[in-house]
Amino acid sequence: MKIACFEYLARLLHIYEERRVLYGNIGVQHMPKTTSIVDFLEAGLRAESLRQKAIANNIANLETPGYRSIDVKFKELLAKALDSKGKVDLSEIKAQIYLSKQTPINSNGNDVSLEAEVGKMVKNSLLHTTYIRLINKKYRQMEMAMDVK
Repeated sequence: MKIACFEYLARLLHIYEERRVLYGNIGVQHMPKTTSIVDFLEAGLRAESLRQKAIANNIANLETPGYRSIDVKFKELLAKALDSKGKVDLSEIKAQIYLSKQTPINSNGNDVSLEAEVGKMVKNSLLHTTYIRLINKKYRQMEMAMDVK
């Protein structure tokens, strides 16, 4: 699980670097709207925050008859936008909440599994921590470049 988080972030950083190199010597009118890795990290952080709320909501409704678990779709949307050759505007890429209808339903019509939700929470916490650490590192690099003491 931890490796998948880092593979996702490594792919995100790789795509960012490719775009930076690709658009680096071209006029401003052709550059993507988002060129800062911090913007990508902050968008991921917002999505993970929303996912944490969805997980908490699922756990709160663990015993609610007929309740269907919800999840957040962001990684797929961001990957699709980054793979496109057009402009990337993170303000237009919003995390989406959706019902996951592929989970087995128990006797009261509820599909929430405490074990699955705890697993999602652990993965989400790792991603959240990673985003925070990377953002902090970028800001420390900026401070060092400006020689802020």
